Amino acid sequence: MIKKLSLISLFTMLPASFYYAQTTVFAYLKDADGKPVEKAQIDLKGEGNGVSADKIGYFQFVDLKTGHYQIVVTKPNFETKTLEFDITTEKRKDLGVITLYSSLSGADQGLAILDNGDDEGGGQSSTVGLLQSSQDVFNRIASFDLGAYWFRPRGVDGRTSENMLNGVSMVKSDNGNVDFSNWGGLNEIVRYPEIAANHAPSEYAFGGATGVIYKNTRASEYRKGFQAVYSITNRNYRQRVSLRYSSGMSKSGWAFTLMGAKRWAEEGIQEGTFYDAYGTYLGVEKKFSDSHTMTFNAFASPYRRSTASPSTQEVFDYRGVHYNSYWGWQDGEKRSERVRKGFQPILQLQDFWKINKKSNLWTSVSYQFGKDKGSRLDWQSVPNPSPTYYRNLPSYFGSLNPDAFTWDPASGSYLAAGDAYQSSKTAWENGDPNVTQINWNRLYAANIGQDPINQYGVIGKRALYYMVNDVSDDKIWNAATHYTYNFTDKAKFMLNVSYQNYRSELYREVNDLLGADFVLNRDPFAATNNPGTSALYNEGEANVAKKEGDRLLYNYIFRRQEVKVNPGFKFSEGKFDVFVSALAGYSNSSREGLFKHYLYPDSFGKSKDYDFWNFGLKGQIIYKINGRNFLVYNGSYFSQAPFLEDLFINPRLNASVAPNIKNTVVNANDLSYVINTPLYKIRASVFLIDTQNETNVQRYFADGIQFDQSLTGSTDSNTGGQYIQSAFLTQVMSNVEKRNMGAELGVDFKVLPTLSFQGVASYGQYTYRNDPNVYFASDAIGVFGNGQSFVNFGKSNLKNYKQGGTPQMAFSAGLRYSSPKYWWVGANWNYLDNNYLDPSALLRSQSFVQNNNTGTPYANVNDEELRRLLAPNKLPAAYFINANVGKSWIFGKYYLLISASVNNIFDNTKYITGGFEQTRNVKFDGFQEDFNRSQTLFGPKYWYTQGRSYFVNLQVRF
Repeated sequence: MIKKLSLISLFTMLPASFYYAQTTVFAYLKDADGKPVEKAQIDLKGEGNGVSADKIGYFQFVDLKTGHYQIVVTKPNFETKTLEFDITTEKRKDLGVITLYSSLSGADQGLAILDNGDDEGGGQSSTVGLLQSSQDVFNRIASFDLGAYWFRPRGVDGRTSENMLNGVSMVKSDNGNVDFSNWGGLNEIVRYPEIAANHAPSEYAFGGATGVIYKNTRASEYRKGFQAVYSITNRNYRQRVSLRYSSGMSKSGWAFTLMGAKRWAEEGIQEGTFYDAYGTYLGVEKKFSDSHTMTFNAFASPYRRSTASPSTQEVFDYRGVHYNSYWGWQDGEKRSERVRKGFQPILQLQDFWKINKKSNLWTSVSYQFGKDKGSRLDWQSVPNPSPTYYRNLPSYFGSLNPDAFTWDPASGSYLAAGDAYQSSKTAWENGDPNVTQINWNRLYAANIGQDPINQYGVIGKRALYYMVNDVSDDKIWNAATHYTYNFTDKAKFMLNVSYQNYRSELYREVNDLLGADFVLNRDPFAATNNPGTSALYNEGEANVAKKEGDRLLYNYIFRRQEVKVNPGFKFSEGKFDVFVSALAGYSNSSREGLFKHYLYPDSFGKSKDYDFWNFGLKGQIIYKINGRNFLVYNGSYFSQAPFLEDLFINPRLNASVAPNIKNTVVNANDLSYVINTPLYKIRASVFLIDTQNETNVQRYFADGIQFDQSLTGSTDSNTGGQYIQSAFLTQVMSNVEKRNMGAELGVDFKVLPTLSFQGVASYGQYTYRNDPNVYFASDAIGVFGNGQSFVNFGKSNLKNYKQGGTPQMAFSAGLRYSSPKYWWVGANWNYLDNNYLDPSALLRSQSFVQNNNTGTPYANVNDEELRRLLAPNKLPAAYFINANVGKSWIFGKYYLLISASVNNIFDNTKYITGGFEQTRNVKFDGFQEDFNRSQTLFGPKYWYTQGRSYFVNLQVRF
């Protein structure tokens, strides 16, 4: 009996002692004016339970065990707030007063994340939305109000950033970019990442000079229930619909989140473009114990969309900013030649282990696979069919002798040039689709109208015009681990180790023969440029005549393996908070050619392996003047290995690597003064970022290029020592040095309890610091007499030229009203200036002024004339007015949000977001002649802002 009573007493006392060993955590929520915030939702991440704040803003969690926790506080019209804390042995933990600030950012209103949808822009990708959860006043305002107009903070190349999803990097090894379409449309899943802005250190990765963005998509962290969203807009897509369901954490330790989304447009804001994209997500989380959780995440977002073209000023003057040269009418429908199609699913497994009360280990494995295809028109031995090809524009006919006869595409006959000019001008002004758009019927007729021929054992009609796909078939493995150890509540050690195995097969395939029977996989210009050669793009293959689905021109494999080790340590001592992060990395890169090009012996087979080591150090020091005033210093010095497309300069045709290739070195520093009070928040910063040893690779078509006889070789070489007048070129700039310096100011001031003023100012000077070396390779030459596939053109005089790609001066100011009745309205004014086109290196090289006939500079070359011709291309300044409004309701368990925004209210269509200098005329005499025309033939090509845009959003949660 005594034994039974003892056992009963023991089992009765154990739960009681266990209970009293647990902790109650509590806090109060208040707004910026110190008033209680009621009905806010507070979720304990990973635990599957949440509470609501009562009328005095009080909330609590009970029975929490020892460990590390994170809570997320959400309420309509307020910023989402995330807090972390640790529980040790205390019975009650007071988190104090948590202040929620009014939020009218696009992210919290459910507004659109701008998707340019056009990678033809050569880096014209917007950063809007990327900093959406940052609490930094400058970044929050700049990313939405200025980012919509292609403002890039500090002007730094985005390829130095790190974007991580569930513990692994999403940066592609070929070009350093992130393909956001891989999770396109899943805004409600990937929203609110953790961010280390600019070159500040991060707990999760070393990063670069443009930030670390980290997001875990744990199924249990999403609000339990359904969320449905419907949106209409007039951007690249017209409508969006999505549905998300989250189960919450069950008693058995399972949580599920599913989401599906669709975005579509029969025709987007640009003429002849369409959009058809899906986004799907599955998240599964299993909680084995309070110290061990595993998650599985799957993203699958197939898409198909067409893209829009850049144009010269002449074309914009005729047809406006929504003109797009990539489409034409076929059988009563608009058909585009530039269509992107992709499906690259991501599968991820992540393990979260609380080793003990001081240490945690997160481990991730990810696999991504699938294809991305981009179509385009191609042609052989016939004129360029593009309506904006310079010989098809009025300016070309205006440059001819008015009495000379020429072919006029508008009338379909030979006319005197003066008459052809008037005919072409009338067609462009009136928008004649037979002239201003692709004439698909004419292309089909050219192919079908031929007589059958017998070539390479195939009888049929050879394609003069045909469609091709440029394909990348990726297989990417990632593995990473994130370890943390808390020495005390003021000292923490972190260690990140990551591995990536990147393999991508790239090739061109026949998409559509446009009525023909086959296309030949050979160089149509070889008889002129390289007589006596096979002209075959793949020597030795039996099937030279290609049908739809066959590969042609190029086929190769990129491989890269990369390992990174990133230790970090952060601690607090007195008034100082210090964070130090280091990097040691190794990468191995190679190319394997699957085609044997007739001009390049190294085109076929595996290249040598290229090894690079990266090292870096980052530091952050925060000096707390008092509880509301801070000084913050961020410094970094690191190297970055070249990406595959910078290492291999012409990978489609050969294995040549950039001359004098080195790791890029970045030295970045900034100093900020931060004020954070309930009434106002201010951040004022100065920054200096120096970049060295950068390699820049560009490809384009050029007229007038001539190579010296001693370089092209003797008469028994591949080229026979011929001069090459026109060809596709690869331009390589080596040892590029840049400096980005400037100042930033962000202000958020409460004028009234419900009215706030928000403003930012950014002023920078982003310049080239040296005259880099310039090298060229020509697709029409092959190997030069120097035994290499490229030739040295010497220095390009770029020192002190402005960098292109972003406004270097920007301002934004706005007022936002937040009603206690859960509605808001806001408007802001934005101004952007000092935006430039990147200068062409070739036009500023010694070759530009060298007369090939005399071997000396042109007679009329002088400094004054060169300054006139080669002055920086500064783009016009512009201002924009934006506005937004919204209202939310709660009906029992239903939450309803309606919001709307209008950007560019006054429909400013004169703002040029970017572009590039054409390099068709690469010699002084031809360039000068064209420059002096009233309407140049080869002026810069631009992308313009698309005018007024709107976004209306309806969200329902239950």
